[in-house]
Amino acid sequence: MFVDTERAYRAVSARDARFDGCFITAVRTTKIYCRPSCPAVTPKQRNVEFYPTAAAAQSAGYRACRRCLPDAVPGSPEWDLRADLAARAMRLISDGVVERDGVPGLATRLGYSERHLTRVLTTELGAGPLALARAHRAHAARLLIETTDLAFGDVAFAAGFASIRQFNDTIRAVFAASPSELRSTASRRGHGPGPTAGRISLRLPYRPPLDADGLLAFLAARAVPGVEHVADGSYGRTLRLPHGPATALLTPVDGHVDTTLRLHDLRDLGSAVSRLRRLLDLDADPAAVDEVLGRDPALAPSVAAVPGIRVPGSVDGQEIVLRAMIGQQISVAAARTALAHLTMALGEQLETPEGQLTTLFPTAAAIAERGAEVLRGPKRRIDTVLAVSSAIADGSLAVHVGRDPDELRADLVSFAGIGPWTAGYVQLRVLGAPDVLLTSDLALRKGAETLGLPATPDGLARHARGWRPWRSYAGMHLWRAGAAAATDIRRTA
Repeated sequence: MFVDTERAYRAVSARDARFDGCFITAVRTTKIYCRPSCPAVTPKQRNVEFYPTAAAAQSAGYRACRRCLPDAVPGSPEWDLRADLAARAMRLISDGVVERDGVPGLATRLGYSERHLTRVLTTELGAGPLALARAHRAHAARLLIETTDLAFGDVAFAAGFASIRQFNDTIRAVFAASPSELRSTASRRGHGPGPTAGRISLRLPYRPPLDADGLLAFLAARAVPGVEHVADGSYGRTLRLPHGPATALLTPVDGHVDTTLRLHDLRDLGSAVSRLRRLLDLDADPAAVDEVLGRDPALAPSVAAVPGIRVPGSVDGQEIVLRAMIGQQISVAAARTALAHLTMALGEQLETPEGQLTTLFPTAAAIAERGAEVLRGPKRRIDTVLAVSSAIADGSLAVHVGRDPDELRADLVSFAGIGPWTAGYVQLRVLGAPDVLLTSDLALRKGAETLGLPATPDGLARHARGWRPWRSYAGMHLWRAGAAAATDIRRTA
């Protein structure tokens, strides 16, 4: 969230890391911009101004601080909390849409003209789509410079720059250093390039606390063999990215998530990082969430016991829609078995498997073409899965992070066989919607009953009004309570 000037300066004076990524501090006397927690001497208030994005600061002529690396911070939670045009555009820009499809492609996905989109972004964020994409490219380039031994020409094109000259000029303008100087500095810090160009190791920061155990347990219960694997405190999965397949291994540690990526095409670095951050909900503001939910006496013990709970997102919106439909009205274990069968039959095998990560989740086109041979269960559900897969494959149903939540929900429920639960679940996981409570979910209502809350859909919905705008996170507490109660019952049976 972008805060007022007085509050922002207090955060800078206190070096409050909770605000890192929420706004940028720019110092007029040095022409440098920093994260709020920068350890440098706090500048006088008359010498600073604040921007909502790094791109806005860069457009105003500021360069990034080489001490605090203001681009290496969690993103703003505002892009999930807000569902307006600017927020949806930011999600798509961070996924690399401008690099792949240009501003016209971004505007088309959002359903607005280029002129209107540019006007809204400039007003809301202080920079237009090209400047925002430039900042995104600069961050991707810095990661490649510091974590690989690629030639700088290869780095330039992998990060999305049109020419080596544009790459060099941007790096110097943003970081006040040449690519060679950035790589040399990284080596001195002990973060030099690894031995394999296609394998990248990096850190994904988050705002603590983080309920890492809860995240891993959620993902492990739903992991599709070959596509995902959870073991020894790490989560691995295959990724279908715009330019080719990839694998990722994520290990949460104190203050960040250690990440190892193996990319088929290095142009996918920015997209991979963006999607993995969304998967683990790393841009959330746990302090704000826990403050609101902790006020409810019924939820307070769970909030105290599990601070920093997260809402797992997704790396592929289409995949989540298909998984949600196949898992409707059956247990998590049964859904996992059905998805494993589907993936074994229709998933694409990686040319170079990475341990137990061997397969890409089937595409909507593959399911539309051959799903009738593989899918099992009620005919109505199979027909719905095939119809939705066909719509996704032919482009008549778009499922991506730039969708308006209400419009996506309406599109989904227009299909026979898709109800409010499935539509809400997709909003929750694909869009990162923070205020969705699936009151019809039996496991969630069991958790509510365990915590002494109303267990009927209407009663729970009324009580949950006090949890706004964080009802999605409250739902994670209820799911956790329901799972714990079920485990206790099995142990005493």
